[in-house]
Amino acid sequence: MTETAVQLPGWRHIYSGKVRNLYEPEDSAPGASDTLLVVATDRISAFDHILAPGIPDKGKILTQLSLWWFERLADELGVANHVVSTEVPAAVSGRAMVVKRLEMFPIEAIARGYLTGSGLAEYRTNGQITGIDLPAGLVDGSKLEPAIFTPSAKAAVGDHDENISFAEMTERIGQEAANDIRVKTLQLYSAAERIAREAGIILADTKVEYGVDEHGVMTLGDEVLTPDSSRFWDAELYRPGQAQESFDKQFVRDWLASEASGWDQASDAPPPELPDDVVEKTAQRYLEAYRRLTGRAFN
Repeated sequence: MTETAVQLPGWRHIYSGKVRNLYEPEDSAPGASDTLLVVATDRISAFDHILAPGIPDKGKILTQLSLWWFERLADELGVANHVVSTEVPAAVSGRAMVVKRLEMFPIEAIARGYLTGSGLAEYRTNGQITGIDLPAGLVDGSKLEPAIFTPSAKAAVGDHDENISFAEMTERIGQEAANDIRVKTLQLYSAAERIAREAGIILADTKVEYGVDEHGVMTLGDEVLTPDSSRFWDAELYRPGQAQESFDKQFVRDWLASEASGWDQASDAPPPELPDDVVEKTAQRYLEAYRRLTGRAFN
C-alpha cells in the first residue's frame, strides 16, 4: 500500500492519517453514515514524519493484531470497541475493518508501566511525567508501580502531539469523560500487560483512543496494542538501565536518531529513506510481536 488512498467500490475516501485511510459509504451523505471503513497501510511514521519506504505487510499485521486484542479485551474487561465487520473490499482484505463512526476525543490515552522514551526525558528534567511525581533514582526501563496515566493532546498530521496533565485533559473534555478514560486505560494496560507477559513480552507502555457512539457509550477506537501504538520488550532480555530489545518501531526511531541516518531532527529537512536492512529487520519485529502475542502464524 502506498501513501495514496486506493479507490474502493462502494466507498468514498474522506481522510488519510499517518498510517490509516478512512472511507465512508458512497450511498450516504457526507459525514452522515453510521459506519466507516478503516484501512491500515504499510506506511510507518516516527518523530511525527511519515517515512519511506513502507514496511511490508505492516498494515495487515496491525489490523489482525488489533482485532485479536479487541476480542481479548472484550472477553476480559467487557470493553466496548468500534469493530462492526471484517467483510471488506478484496483490494484491502486483511488490512481493513468496518467500524462504528464515533465522536472521538482529541486525546491519546497513554498508560506507562515502565519508564522510557519521552517519559524518561521528562523525568530527567523535572522528576515528573505530565505533572505526576515519580521516585528519585529511576533509570531507563525502570518499572513503575503502579502504572501511571499520562495523556497527550492529539495534533494534526505532521505536528507534534502535546503531553498534557490530567487537569488539562479534564478542562478539554470534562471531568466525567476524563475519569472514565483514565480508569479504562489503566485497566486495559493491566490486563494486556499480564497477557503479554505470558507470551514472554513486556508491555512497557501503550496509547489508545476513545470515542462516544450514537448511544453515548465510551468506546475503544482506532488500533489497540500494536507495535505502532505500544512498546513491546523481550522479557527474557529485559535489563533496567539500558535500551531494551524491542518488538516495535523503536528500531526505526533508533536508526533515525543515529549517525548512520545523517538526519538532524532539529532541522526542517525530511527524514532520509529507510535502508533495506532497517525495513527488513523492522518487518521481522512486527511479525515476531504478532506470532508471540497471538500464538498464531501470520498469513
